[in-house]
Amino acid sequence: RAGPARSLARYNTWGFVATRAAHGKLHGVPYGNCLLLSDGPVNNSTGIPFFYVTPKDNTVADLLKNPMASLTLPEADGNFCRKNVIDPEDPRCTRLTLMGQMVTVPPEEVEFAKQAMFSRHPVVRKWPRSYEWFFMKMNIEHIWLQSWYGEVSAIAVEEYLKAVPSK
Repeated sequence: RAGPARSLARYNTWGFVATRAAHGKLHGVPYGNCLLLSDGPVNNSTGIPFFYVTPKDNTVADLLKNPMASLTLPEADGNFCRKNVIDPEDPRCTRLTLMGQMVTVPPEEVEFAKQAMFSRHPVVRKWPRSYEWFFMKMNIEHIWLQSWYGEVSAIAVEEYLKAVPSK
């Protein structure tokens, strides 16, 4: 199961990040947002999701107060769903959920994060600088792979990180 999980991390260019509101009237209420991501430059998949974010986004502002989050990566563009003309929300289309802490990328990893995001999403280089963009990544603590009708498999983080994504 670790190989298919790594493939979802490698080939997804976006994911659904769920967190809890840390501000205003909705404090503590769970919600989510779709964010662009990359797990490394095209030829260097790491399995660790990196994000280019702004503190002006409510999701990011909340993560800076409470870093716990889950990231769901669907098989929306995967071979099985596309070849069989199956809706991406069909339970037979695999979904990966990574859970852990979203942290600011440390200075020694910023160059790698830039290569990861800009190689897969060149347009983000043109985003307005006034939004104070910075890099975050998820420190993965738990991994679930849902690959059939409600069937969820837990994957050890070490096993996931060692796995090679399939092509």
